[in-house]
Amino acid sequence: MATHNLERLIDGDGHVMEDLAAIVARMPAEYQGDPPFRDPFPSSDHLHSSNKHTLPEGAFARVGVDGWLEFMDDLGMDQSVLYTTRGLTFGKIVSKDWAIELARAYNDFMYDTYMKDQGGRFHVMGLIPLQEPAEAVIELRRIVKEYGMIGAMLPSTGADGLQSHLGNDRYWPIYAEAQDLGASIGIHGGAHDNMLMDDMSPYAPVNALGHPYGQMVNFAGIIFNGVFDKYPGLKIGFMEAGCGWLLTCMERFTSAWASHIQYDPRGRFLELKNGETMSDYINRHIDEDRIWIGVEGDELTLPFAVQVTGNKPYIFSSDFPHEVNNETCREEIAELRENPSLTAADKEAVLSGNAVRFYGL
Repeated sequence: MATHNLERLIDGDGHVMEDLAAIVARMPAEYQGDPPFRDPFPSSDHLHSSNKHTLPEGAFARVGVDGWLEFMDDLGMDQSVLYTTRGLTFGKIVSKDWAIELARAYNDFMYDTYMKDQGGRFHVMGLIPLQEPAEAVIELRRIVKEYGMIGAMLPSTGADGLQSHLGNDRYWPIYAEAQDLGASIGIHGGAHDNMLMDDMSPYAPVNALGHPYGQMVNFAGIIFNGVFDKYPGLKIGFMEAGCGWLLTCMERFTSAWASHIQYDPRGRFLELKNGETMSDYINRHIDEDRIWIGVEGDELTLPFAVQVTGNKPYIFSSDFPHEVNNETCREEIAELRENPSLTAADKEAVLSGNAVRFYGL
């Protein structure tokens, strides 16, 4: 009888709280200004800053390396994959030159601070300037080959800087390079303006809907434009939106494609096999390790999602230190480990095994 390790825990999506001065110091002198810029990243949106709400105690703590190590030791985490915080707005940068230099400076800072001399407990998803896809390819290659980073984050939303959904062929060179490098691509939300919620109050529904909505749009663009058919070695994670949106997409895509089959004389779109539905198609790419989903430990739909797709795509994500603290993360992990609707194999996959496979740890 197979035994399963439910104690091993790998965090598939945590967040660094950047030292902005240290990042700016790594940019060319011409970009530093006089006096130096305080924050080189665009603001997130007016929705984050124009609401007064209470967060869990300790949420958004300004933790550095020591704070992260204390968190990991307290919760028994082997390793954590770090995504940006301020760089979640990276898609809103309009200046291509600024995006190129800021991405390089951020990646240099992350290597120096969280990778060098840290014993391999942290893994970094870097930033690449997708505003200029050719430069994004160069930076992705640099951070993987020179720094040993495991891949790059792409923002799910933006304004003028991010010109379209991520299935657009302007981004395909990035996917080709990620495939060749064996690097992971993690799509992550964070800016929620321009989603028909700009006058929404209170903020909670903006946060609740903004993450999955951005993922659904990009998932649709990637799926229907056949990105996984064209790049079968590509691995894309859709992070911090839970798994409920995936089930909605599978249901809606299946019925919509059955009644709105696109005329495709140039072979531009997805390639269904004979008799295959859209849900079958998505499940096939999940089974072949191309589609990955970040989840938390207390998600109502996770057991049903596992029934629909199997347990292969779901990766536990702490989101520390954003809207959480040690105690709330501990409760989520306990709820996942004790969930009677998941098997031991399901739990092991979500807690550690899938992160190892997606990120190549």
